[in-house]
Amino acid sequence: MNKWLKALLFLLGAAFLTRLIPFSGWFRILDTMFHELGHALLTLIMSGSVLRIELNPDHSGVTYSLLQPGWSQITVSLAGYIVSSLCSIVMFYGYYKQKQGAGLIVISSLALITIVLFVHSGYGLWWLLIFILLNVLIYFLGERVRNFYYLLLAFLCLEESVVGPIFLLAQSIISPSQAGDATNLANMTILPAVVWALLFVLIACICARLALQFYWKSGNRSSGLSTRKSKTM
Repeated sequence: MNKWLKALLFLLGAAFLTRLIPFSGWFRILDTMFHELGHALLTLIMSGSVLRIELNPDHSGVTYSLLQPGWSQITVSLAGYIVSSLCSIVMFYGYYKQKQGAGLIVISSLALITIVLFVHSGYGLWWLLIFILLNVLIYFLGERVRNFYYLLLAFLCLEESVVGPIFLLAQSIISPSQAGDATNLANMTILPAVVWALLFVLIACICARLALQFYWKSGNRSSGLSTRKSKTM
């Protein structure tokens, strides 16, 4: 089977199955956190200042910042979707390397940094606090529960990193003036919002395939171990 088709079918199946898990929508805000942290990080790299970040229950988010006009604003607007896509690769790489525990520690640390530096009130603050406490609880419940929980978070982030740009693309066609980062980029360049949205979709699909390759490699490794064990019996 074509690898792109396999990745698409796998994503569709995972998106359907994870939505059957209670409260899975609540955890999808993790991808929003990655997205907004991407904006914040690039703002700081470009010598700007981040005023605050808002995380909303509808999975949307906003980063308020001060930045000099020019290429720095374009870079910051590009960062959100790209960083969230890259984070999905990192999470599945951690799963492939069997570093789920370390992965939870890193994610929780990022959530804590987000609280300390950027999110000081509102829904986002409570979400981050509960998320950190839940991660700590899961960490000490044992390896099997921890691994399942980490993989669930990885798939939810992967799905959101692809679905977000697809919805952005639809919005850029229906209402180009309300297409978030794509609209911002269109206002700063000669390219329309739909072109920027297509770029985000392309990057998300490439990153999703790379992330799934790590997942498939981990499955092949497990199968190989089972085969070798059976031969030694």
